[in-house]
Amino acid sequence: MTITKITLENFTAFKKLEVEFTPGINVLIGANGTGKTHLMKVAYAACDISKTQLNFSEKLVRVFLPSGRALGRLVRRRGKSTRCVIEVFRQSLKLRISFSNHTISPDSATITGAREWMAAPVESVYIPVKEMLANAPGFRSLYSQREIHFEEIYSDILDRAYRPALRGPIDRKRKKLLENLQKLMVGKVAVKDDEFFLKSKHGNLEFTLLAEGMRKLGLLWLLVQNGTLLHGSVLFWDEPETNLNPTLFGPLIQSLLELQRMGVQIFLATHDYVILKELDLRRNEKDKILFHSLYRNQEGDEIQCHSTSEYTEIHPNTIAETFVDLYNREIKRTLEGVSK
Repeated sequence: MTITKITLENFTAFKKLEVEFTPGINVLIGANGTGKTHLMKVAYAACDISKTQLNFSEKLVRVFLPSGRALGRLVRRRGKSTRCVIEVFRQSLKLRISFSNHTISPDSATITGAREWMAAPVESVYIPVKEMLANAPGFRSLYSQREIHFEEIYSDILDRAYRPALRGPIDRKRKKLLENLQKLMVGKVAVKDDEFFLKSKHGNLEFTLLAEGMRKLGLLWLLVQNGTLLHGSVLFWDEPETNLNPTLFGPLIQSLLELQRMGVQIFLATHDYVILKELDLRRNEKDKILFHSLYRNQEGDEIQCHSTSEYTEIHPNTIAETFVDLYNREIKRTLEGVSK
């Protein structure tokens, strides 16, 4: 059961926002500070508690990590008493939470719809910008025993990565996807004594010696191989392009399109032109893709969203505008050189 809609009122940078999502790939774009990551974290927290049965307010605190773990610090700053409302929808299910900027304890928040929400669990995974597999040994035990200033998404992703493979044969589509990722990495991922290795014909190469972009492909391979990403699951990925060579963007996007065709709902936040264009060029007419452009209104005090299924209709599209500007400047310099 996929995420179909989120409404936010007075939450972090958002004054009032409503966004509807596709069960396929949702691409979030926008300038820094327009709330792309915050939107994904809200959706992820809602998905995660359907499995863990954790209180929604507590999960928000663990995922956003406000100062002093005070829930009220997630309320939009207005200099006066303000109440925040978050609503997350999965078809007919609605999870709602409200709290004020004076709220300290997560237990003080008002939550409705939690019982029905948790009765329909959904598998989810959040891949943060920072790669964690190279730092995995000992991190989870340290996180569980000590107060260290890491958002829970980092511990959560390691929990997913360490899962053993599902029992039974791998279906044809998953097997093909795994084979394609193995070709890109030139190997498979292996785990020994809590340490991750890239296993190839040349031996085992520890992840600390592996390029970070390759580690990200290895993480995706693990999540497919161990059955975390199956039909009905939700993948959140913040800036998948980070530290990945642009020659691998196309194959990565192809893998994500295949996951979407297997029934995985995907949320991507990106600043990269090539990621957008690879999605546009590799999609087929049956693929379900929505581009969500987050931007501030002319007054600059409110974040709004324009959603479209067509790349050419994205607006504003600061990513494309920047690349057009670069192209125009290069042409101008070339023509000036010819005229001389």
